[in-house]
Order: sequence, then structure tokens, then C-alpha cells
Amino acid sequence: MFSHVMVGSNDIERSKRFYDAVLGVLGAGEAMENRNAAGQMRLFYRHGGSSFCVTEPIDGEPATFANGGTIGFKCESPEQVTQFHDVAVAHGGTSVEDPPGPRQGALGTMHLAYVRDPDGNKLCALHRPK
Repeated sequence: MFSHVMVGSNDIERSKRFYDAVLGVLGAGEAMENRNAAGQMRLFYRHGGSSFCVTEPIDGEPATFANGGTIGFKCESPEQVTQFHDVAVAHGGTSVEDPPGPRQGALGTMHLAYVRDPDGNKLCALHRPK
């Protein structure tokens, strides 16, 4: 359904350090860096047929996060959920909501962790048993 997700950053080097570490937990390599024709730096992470992108805002205004928005990342195990969370916090992210762990929902038990990246974007690490 989705081709990619892109978030804005006010400090692209800080975002690169953060996302290289956090997305490395999921098996994504370092970002492919690209400067567009207008001069903004962009980062592209590709893994498992998906793309996650970070950009300096093209309009020159500060990057802001979506109130109510969450970007979910699929994890292979409950341990990977916890590692995602811990690496995010160690690289400038902020833990939000409940600590990493199991949650009961309409689809059964899932393991979740929520963090905000250094620009305030809300991320979810999720493992749903098969």
C-alpha cells in the first residue's frame, strides 16, 4: 500500500546518527544521502521492500511532527522491540507512553515500544506473534 514514509528534520546530521543506529537494529544499512536541486539534504533507508526517508523541509520552514501521527516499524521478536527502544533512547530519542512490553488489543497480544525521535516524530516498534 505504501511506497515510503518521509519525515522532516531540523538537524539532518543528528537524524542520520539516530536513524542509522535505530534502523540498524532492524537490519537497514546506513542511509543513502541525496541533496536535491534546491539544496536540501535527504536520507533514504531501504529495507525489506520499504523506504523510510528523512528530509530538511523543502519550503525552508522548520520541520514539525504530526500531532496524533505514529510511524510503526515491524520487529521480528519482543527482544528486537526492546532493543529498538533502548537504541533510540541512547541516540537522543525519548521514551513515551508505557515501557516496552506486551499489550492486549483487538488483534491479540502484541509487543510494543513507543519513542520520539530527536525532532519529535513518534515511532512505534511492534512485534505481533505469527
